[in-house]
Amino acid sequence: MPLPLFLPCAAGVEELLADEIARVLPGTRLHVSRGGVALEGNPREVMLLNLELRLTQRVLIEVAEGPYHDEQDLYQMAIEVDWSQWITPQHTLRLDTTATKCPLKSLNFAALRIKDAVCDQLREATGERPNVDTRHPDLPLLLHLGAERASLYVDSSGEPLFKRGWREDKGDAPLKETLAAAMLAAAGWRGTPEAGGALHDPCCGSGTIAIEAAQIACGIAPGLQRHFAFERLLPFAGETERTQWQQLKAEAKARIHASAVPIFASDVSFRMVDFARRNAQRAGVEAAITFNGGDALERPAPALPEGLPGTVMLNPPYGERIEIGGKAARASAQDRRDDNKSMPSDFFARLASHWKQAYTRHAAGWTAWVLSPDMKLPSAMRLKESRRVPMWNGPIECRLYRFDLVAGSARAPKRDGA
Repeated sequence: MPLPLFLPCAAGVEELLADEIARVLPGTRLHVSRGGVALEGNPREVMLLNLELRLTQRVLIEVAEGPYHDEQDLYQMAIEVDWSQWITPQHTLRLDTTATKCPLKSLNFAALRIKDAVCDQLREATGERPNVDTRHPDLPLLLHLGAERASLYVDSSGEPLFKRGWREDKGDAPLKETLAAAMLAAAGWRGTPEAGGALHDPCCGSGTIAIEAAQIACGIAPGLQRHFAFERLLPFAGETERTQWQQLKAEAKARIHASAVPIFASDVSFRMVDFARRNAQRAGVEAAITFNGGDALERPAPALPEGLPGTVMLNPPYGERIEIGGKAARASAQDRRDDNKSMPSDFFARLASHWKQAYTRHAAGWTAWVLSPDMKLPSAMRLKESRRVPMWNGPIECRLYRFDLVAGSARAPKRDGA
């Protein structure tokens, strides 16, 4: 029987995720809804989606769904699932719960009733019950409670998929890999001369955007360096499934190649550049990225081959995330008042001015993409955006702005009285 799957993603990324799934599983019928994409798949496709997808947060397998009024309804829903097809009493489990307009008073009690159902059924069948492991469970379950209906999922991924397996060094506010991938996807950047060209992140932090880009450019599957929960679950434990999993990983490794475009990453903090370089080494893409220190307001545009376009992509520090350093921080200290995390008021205007001077001379052109929660960012930069894409950075609502960097692109300052 095909498995009903739901692949959640950040708000605004749903259509991008659907496109990515269609590339991985051509011809599959997809249902795009708020917060994710639903489809049907077999165990091999579950493994493939975990291995190859960059934009989804998890690959969830729906095992039960229906109406509920109280916790007993949830217990009954869960006990009708044949858990012996998923685990033995020697396995461990954990249940996480999400809710939207849920009428129940205690989500913890709702979760307890689901765990009771799993344990009661296995104890009735075998005389033993599984234990709970909140850190590294064999069977991670997710219960979503709506206003009237509940859905119970097996989480085939385990740890969320933004954890690619290479990040050890990070700064104060690291960008999630799934969001970096969404920024690149929204920009149409595919790591080829025809789709985005060269890439430069002048505020690279611990290197997330550049490393994600380099893995795309080198054909490295995002899940190649990590493990997944499905590897410990019974539907994936047969000889056929284990052979398929080894074949999928071997095929992914065989596709790895050198990047066809140059990728550059720089940061005002040499400590962060060192973090980024070490992360890139663990991710297998250190040779594909040129790292430099330097202030984003001063560093010249990278030299590119004639005819190759360039993409600037950055997630600059902003109030909720981190204090900016370098020249911008030194310049407008009086504007920061008592909030030492505020962005200097003229940073973006000066960044746009620098771009006009440094990035408009290349014949093939540069395009800049900036992720920011400031809805008035184009006015602050005195640039006209050619596109804005809604995105969420965790709980922070942002926009990904596109600016085409051409000579004369900056707006002239307003005259007094204008």
